[in-house]
Amino acid sequence: MAQQSTIEWTDLTWNPVVGCSIASSGCTNCYAMRMAARLQAMGSPKYEGLTRKTKRGAVWTDKVRCDEASLEIPLSWKKPRRVFVNSMSDLFHPDVPLTFVERIWKVMGATPQHNYQILTKRPDRMAAALQEIAKVPLPNVWLGTSVEGPKVIDRIDDLRRTPAAIRFISFEPLIARLPSLDLAGIDWAIVGGESGPRARPMKEEWVEEILDQCLSDGTAFFFKQWGGVNKKKTGRLLNGRTYDEMPEYSF
Repeated sequence: MAQQSTIEWTDLTWNPVVGCSIASSGCTNCYAMRMAARLQAMGSPKYEGLTRKTKRGAVWTDKVRCDEASLEIPLSWKKPRRVFVNSMSDLFHPDVPLTFVERIWKVMGATPQHNYQILTKRPDRMAAALQEIAKVPLPNVWLGTSVEGPKVIDRIDDLRRTPAAIRFISFEPLIARLPSLDLAGIDWAIVGGESGPRARPMKEEWVEEILDQCLSDGTAFFFKQWGGVNKKKTGRLLNGRTYDEMPEYSF
């Protein structure tokens, strides 16, 4: 099923794939692990066996599940929406069959009234896969990658070589400074601090540097949150204002 989302930059989530594995330090306190554990505890068959308990909380078991029952849900939506694809997984996880990715692409192509937002920590596989199954970008599909610090900054180059109508980067959780950032060819940047009980701090100057680079490269800038243990308290004001810029698109 799909769910209305509280994520500021989308309308709802669609999860034809669930489950994941740790890819980098940005995954350490992943909200999806905690949510999957809750759903598993509530008896949801879709999330059974996807997480295990540790002293630090729930962690992925590295199992990935393709959900046939959710695959064609967008075909029933008439009203245009922004759809975050696989908020509870990574579509380009190595254990997601390319044949299933292709079926998801066909659903998105059959529903051009919606804009689909796909975010991966594995843009190298995304670039290779789409060269095989979708060399011509779908105009309603936005492709993005997560960059939490300089150790994974090469993901941006993988994103740049991916055929896409709109390319975006989620700098969330931003846990380190990115002083040599190149946003050429990137349409949109989302910045946010980590939230939850073990949230790592984000410094204001790190955010300011990304904002300055967005202004230099003509990249839309969206500031999602400061994060922390109580993200509602810290809010999402930067320089006394909200930044809700989006890439140019039309329904």
